[in-house]
Amino acid sequence: MKLLHIDSSALGGNSVSRQLSKSVVAQWRATHPGTVVDYLDLAANAPSHLSADSLGFRLGYEDKTLTEVQRRENTISERLVSQFLAADVVVIGTPMYNFSIPTPLKAWIDRIAQVGRTFKYTEKGPQGLAGGKKVIIASTRGGAYSSNPALAFLDHQESYLKTVFGFFGITDVQIVRAEGIALGETVKSEAISAAELAIKAVVAVPANEAEAALVA
Repeated sequence: MKLLHIDSSALGGNSVSRQLSKSVVAQWRATHPGTVVDYLDLAANAPSHLSADSLGFRLGYEDKTLTEVQRRENTISERLVSQFLAADVVVIGTPMYNFSIPTPLKAWIDRIAQVGRTFKYTEKGPQGLAGGKKVIIASTRGGAYSSNPALAFLDHQESYLKTVFGFFGITDVQIVRAEGIALGETVKSEAISAAELAIKAVVAVPANEAEAALVA
């Protein structure tokens, strides 16, 4: 089993989303021995945002027409989409920045959203091509949005991620969340504790899988 672990927070060691994503991966490996982990830190190594040069994979340029810059950008896009498609499980640590996701994470999504690789268009509309994966999102927010209907409309972080992965054909998208972490140390501590409990539930091996492992 291959697991792709992605972090996107700019806060380094002070990041709660990094803390939670690390916990998800650690517990997943403990309950799924043999899992191979590939790590991608988008805050430290983010692809550039889409430009006329990095749009090459979408516009179908023939190799002979590509500039050296376009070839280099296509190589980056190919590496990222291949890495994503090879993963059975994707764990993403993401804070909410200004009601949405960090821009390096958006740049990564723009590189893997490729026609013919992660989705295609048909006569009946778009169809995802990356189904069968499990995506676990370690989400953090300074405020409280999921529990406050008056603020729920401001959430363009979790809602966007569920939408885009659903567009890729992925139906198993789980979210472990710590919100209200800017509302004081007590609220922050309680939110992290709640998220850690949620992680245990998300990574737990179903009884039928555990029985199969014992038989094997």
